Amino acid sequence: MDPFAIPRSAAGGGAGDGTAKGGPLHGVRVIDLTRVLAGPFATMMMADLGADVIKVEAPVGDDTRRWGPPWIEGESAYFTCTNRNKRGIVLDFKEESAREVVKRLVADADVLVENFRVGTMEKWGLGYEEVLRELNPGLVYCSITGYGRSGPAAPLPGYDPIIEAVGGFMSINGEQNGRPLKVGVAVIDIITGCQAAYAVTAALVHRERTGEGQRVDLSLFETSLSALANQASAYLMGGVIHPRLGNAHPHIVPTDTYDTSTGPVMVCVGNDNQFRRLCVLLGASELADDPRFTTNPLRVQNRKALTAILRERFAPLDSRNFTAKADAAGVPAAPVLELDEVFEHPQVAARDMLIDFEHPTVGRMRQVGFPFKLDRTPAALRYPPPLLGQHTEEVLAELERAEAERDEGEASEPALAR
Repeated sequence: MDPFAIPRSAAGGGAGDGTAKGGPLHGVRVIDLTRVLAGPFATMMMADLGADVIKVEAPVGDDTRRWGPPWIEGESAYFTCTNRNKRGIVLDFKEESAREVVKRLVADADVLVENFRVGTMEKWGLGYEEVLRELNPGLVYCSITGYGRSGPAAPLPGYDPIIEAVGGFMSINGEQNGRPLKVGVAVIDIITGCQAAYAVTAALVHRERTGEGQRVDLSLFETSLSALANQASAYLMGGVIHPRLGNAHPHIVPTDTYDTSTGPVMVCVGNDNQFRRLCVLLGASELADDPRFTTNPLRVQNRKALTAILRERFAPLDSRNFTAKADAAGVPAAPVLELDEVFEHPQVAARDMLIDFEHPTVGRMRQVGFPFKLDRTPAALRYPPPLLGQHTEEVLAELERAEAERDEGEASEPALAR
């Protein structure tokens, strides 16, 4: 038997009670020492895909348990958005006995994810190279930090708004001639969580081939640089630093929000044929043949003139009527919806992007559904977000049984011939 692929009982299911099995990560055990957003988002992705994720919290709980309002029956909406499908235990890392429990959990784990400041795990005697790898050579150890484990900024803490500021995102986000703005959700945290889950899964594939675990080291800062995408490329290849353009795009025109008589619409014209169809919809077919606007590079060059014309054309329109016609004509456009409208969109129901389940204190709870659709091993709801320490006794009892069974097995093995 592969010693790094020991089958385990799943924390699995569709009913939110931990009973159903399945998922591509079924049988993978993850020790989750993370809090706030990037780390918990990563481990929730693994949990949604079947991993048995044991979330370890300090006695005061994850910071986000206190981030609100809103509170629903004492539970933070922020905490619940990244902690479903996990079992929660409480350990006080100030106590040696708690740190010993972590070592015992790691001995039979596949993955550990933590997002403490650099050096914290080593201070507790839980460093990867010095301790945990010796306990479990197949362990995939993922550390998420603000700036990475090396370099002059390594000791600094990292929160999403700080990284958006120092990593370039705020400099390109905001209205033209306006002040820099952060994105409306903690986008760097979310992208870091996705990259962490992806990197851990890749490390598990490597371990399946070789039996060898490894450290996965990623940071919010490095994620922010990689996510600058075309903006970074424009600077690195051409020395171009684009000004803030609000909802407009530096390389594609027309892409922007336009006010109508019933609210704004977002338009994103990606090629010259779409631009021609847009002009027809606006009753301005002649614009498509205007020598200033016939190609995208020309439209970028003459952005100001075209924008003024389009704003005038859009002003008297009805937003929903226009976007319905745009959909039929193959012109990318959409009304700007508020969240209550978003979750009434028929595509939400069509793609099962709302799930509801029973929470032990809140009652019926609704959450955003699973964004990945696997036809053989689909994601499933198995556990609601845990109450603080809800599964401590259960997990510790499982640990003691597993250790007892292992000790009994070792004792019954025949002595090697000498």
